Amino acid sequence: MAVITAPRRRTFMIAARPPRSRSDLARVAPAAALVTIVALAVAFGPLLVAYAPEAQSIAERLRAPTADHLLGTDAFGRDVLARLLAGGRISLAIGLLSMGITVLAGVAVGAVAGYFGGSVDALLMRATELVMVFPTFFLIILIVATFGGSVALLILVIGLTSWPVSARIIRGEVLKTRHRDFVLAARAVGASSWRIIARHVLPNVAAVVIVSATVRVGTNILIEAGLSYLGLGVQPPLASWGNMVADGAKVIRTEWWLTAIPALAIFVTVLGFNIGGEALRDVLDPRRRPLR
Repeated sequence: MAVITAPRRRTFMIAARPPRSRSDLARVAPAAALVTIVALAVAFGPLLVAYAPEAQSIAERLRAPTADHLLGTDAFGRDVLARLLAGGRISLAIGLLSMGITVLAGVAVGAVAGYFGGSVDALLMRATELVMVFPTFFLIILIVATFGGSVALLILVIGLTSWPVSARIIRGEVLKTRHRDFVLAARAVGASSWRIIARHVLPNVAAVVIVSATVRVGTNILIEAGLSYLGLGVQPPLASWGNMVADGAKVIRTEWWLTAIPALAIFVTVLGFNIGGEALRDVLDPRRRPLR
């Protein structure tokens, strides 16, 4: 009598990665702690400050730090601490959300170009190079100067002009991954190209995506700060770290802290994301690890 057996379910494994060690986590921990502190401060700090960031008081203008105003007041009598925390929310939101757009566009273009190759790759890479020909910052300035500097527009413009670098990085990783055994096996059993990209290729380039996204947040915060400093970014009465630096620069000889405090916030935040990106690169890429 014939014995009928159930067909085996075919599964394809993600390429194995070496286990993480305590030293790996120690590399990421300082940057993670720094970014977490900044994020918690801007998220919950405004709830603990007695002053509204837009509240003006001419009698209190340009006051040095005191018990009532821990970081002093600006030229309009607004509490600097309140504006620093509120501005941090906007600067971080622009950095994070624009990064999301950048990564989504970069992953989509890079994965499709790298996996399909041929004319598809050539067409997408020519389009990528066309965008890269224009200096990104000046292109953003042109668009924002034409259509205004709303927060939503800043997020959209920064995100949509920053994707080519991510796309080229992802493409390079996909080109190496598409010839791996588990991808070839998935093709052999008839899996569609889109399923292979989603289930087998992208999980194996996730480390590169994470590193690129982390570094991109800091870069986008700097772009927003530069635009706001030039008067093309976040517009008053909304606060951002960039326009706070610009406001403080007008009285930097006498009230230097009005520039130094938001500039320090930008420096610390960008440093945290950049160090985090470098640490993640070392942890997630075995080739960059020191020999033990």
